[in-house]
Amino acid sequence: MRTTVTYLDNQATTPLDRRVLGAMLPYLTEMYGNPSSPHKQGRQAAEAVCVARQQVQTLLGARRQSEILFTAGATESNHLALVGATTAVCQPGDHVVTTAIEHKSVLATCDRLTRGGVTVTRVPVEPDGRVDPARIERALTPRTSLVSVMHANNEIGTVQPLEEIANILRGRGILLHTDAAQSIGTLRFSVDRLGVDLASISGHKIYGPKGVGALYVRHGVQIEPQVEGGGQERGLRAGTLNVPGIVGLGYAAHLLTTQRAQDAQRIFDLRERLRLLLARELPHARVNGNLEHRLPGNLSLTIPGMDSSDLIAALPDLAISSGSACHTGQTEPSHVLTAIGFNRTDARSTLRLSLGRFTTPQDIHHAVACLVSAIRSGRTSQSPFSYHTDDAAPAGSIRT
Repeated sequence: MRTTVTYLDNQATTPLDRRVLGAMLPYLTEMYGNPSSPHKQGRQAAEAVCVARQQVQTLLGARRQSEILFTAGATESNHLALVGATTAVCQPGDHVVTTAIEHKSVLATCDRLTRGGVTVTRVPVEPDGRVDPARIERALTPRTSLVSVMHANNEIGTVQPLEEIANILRGRGILLHTDAAQSIGTLRFSVDRLGVDLASISGHKIYGPKGVGALYVRHGVQIEPQVEGGGQERGLRAGTLNVPGIVGLGYAAHLLTTQRAQDAQRIFDLRERLRLLLARELPHARVNGNLEHRLPGNLSLTIPGMDSSDLIAALPDLAISSGSACHTGQTEPSHVLTAIGFNRTDARSTLRLSLGRFTTPQDIHHAVACLVSAIRSGRTSQSPFSYHTDDAAPAGSIRT
């Protein structure tokens, strides 16, 4: 009897790689010094932070260690980037551009900016979840100081055309920020190639620990600190550094520099196997988002007549989600699905399956068997749902 859970929710969080845990453990036990202390243990901790900073610098393709600031995660990094940069350069009435499908941490921060007198434009996306760079360009004004576009969406996996957007902004004195939390684990990433000035990442999205992240700040870009009271992180982020977490983030970054391409190809192959098997068994299901410009491990799937919350509850040995973990417990449909044209019924019929480094072929086949069995039988935790089997598959189906 199968007793373990098949985990297909890697976009919510990834399991901690045991190699990362091994790198962290000494800094949780023997080498517990404060990196700001002058004695031996403090120097050991400071050296470990320096190594981790170099590892993150290499992963992002940054030119200087000083361009890497450690934070508590991408949510804090997003806040520091948007509020810190706009506080440094904006005046009331200045302008920020973002998209309608950004992570809630970006959208909520933009709401805060509007309360401070900054005008924010949320550019709509196309039905496949990609933003047209021409829309970004049309949204710009002489007062625009910053554009924030995520590299890849956390629900439908769509990868955005950052290079094209950067080309539009180049020479205009407008900063480009990207939330790279979802993309950094599987997509080739270089701050210079993409043309970004600010980039946010999280440890727990790349097989590292929770509660730690980083913000890339291009040399010369000014930001105002949001947490003050100490001189840590060049005075831009006060507070005693989370040395074990930073070491874990650094080592997770180091592992990615050596195996990201292999991880991405393997994950993509498994994702395609999952997609094709479901296409055969559930021909009326449809994939959301752009299949070409997409995270290799993401499969956002709408199954007409199915309630995703009930289905998830009916499958306790299968870890999947209905969308972003940030939406858990909310009754309103996902803002991402709404932005690509979904009504409430379609949004409630949508699942997100996300694969990762430790996903196996056996996991794929088990997940397909569980999903197909539950959907065909109409089995849920609360009430039956219908699954219609008309002959014609709708547009956007995963039938091949």
